[in-house]
Amino acid sequence: MSLKPAVSKNDHTQGNQNADIVVVEYGDYQCPYCGAAYPVLKELMKEFGTQIKFVFRNFPLSEIHEYARSAALAAEAANLQGKFWEMHDAIYENQEDMNENFLLELAEKLDLNISQFKKDIESSALAEKVDSDFESGVLSGVNGTPSFFINGNKFNGGAEDLLQLISENVN
Repeated sequence: MSLKPAVSKNDHTQGNQNADIVVVEYGDYQCPYCGAAYPVLKELMKEFGTQIKFVFRNFPLSEIHEYARSAALAAEAANLQGKFWEMHDAIYENQEDMNENFLLELAEKLDLNISQFKKDIESSALAEKVDSDFESGVLSGVNGTPSFFINGNKFNGGAEDLLQLISENVN
């Protein structure tokens, strides 16, 4: 399967924006496998961030993870205040603490404007962004999280395999 749509300005990216290697993760903030992949992906970016572009797309499995969609909306709301990656990291780093108040507590710790955050998290525009990410995953053949794509092609392996592959192929 291939990635649909291709990476664009609407995606959350980090690393080298002009890299030859583009890694896309479809993730669920409450998924334990995504939580386990998170430190490996951080290591990947630490070692190869100047040589790869990393993209995160929301794929909340709401039927099995009660707070997954809320967490995705919280990250999108943080993005409107310029702190997507800070919220993304904070959620994964504290994943086991997720509850109803958790996301608001993280927003406060990140010094977000709380009244704006509360308003944004309820906005239809952010719901549409999360839905759009999810739909792109479905179109791309994603059926679980985390799912990875390298340069638009589905990667059939986990985060450790991804790290190994990239370390073998980056100069």
